Amino acid sequence: MPRILIAEDDEPVRALVARALSEHGHEVVTAADGGEALDTLTREHGRFDLLLTDIQMPVMDGIALALATARDHPAMPILLMTGYADQRERAHGLEALIRDVITKPLTVAGIRAAVDAALAGKPR
Repeated sequence: MPRILIAEDDEPVRALVARALSEHGHEVVTAADGGEALDTLTREHGRFDLLLTDIQMPVMDGIALALATARDHPAMPILLMTGYADQRERAHGLEALIRDVITKPLTVAGIRAAVDAALAGKPR
């Protein structure tokens, strides 16, 4: 069962994504911001199969979290989520580090498909 770390500051979105992925057979751990997610990664020695993070969050945003994750756990696939076009633009230079940027609003089928593709190592 793949382990997924979700970093999302919007509690209803975090709950929706966590529930959708749990029901899809994944073990899910959640964090309310990038700082909490980085603490979790450190505490658990990067024992996750995927990081799924929002870009715009307090404390540490998803871009900084993705950079730290790629530095410390280079084999871990990373998916970014955003509802803002300008935030999506910020991710353009990270193609070598991330699998995809998922646009909000999210659908259960869309999030599951993106996660499955990232875990399978399929290209963007």
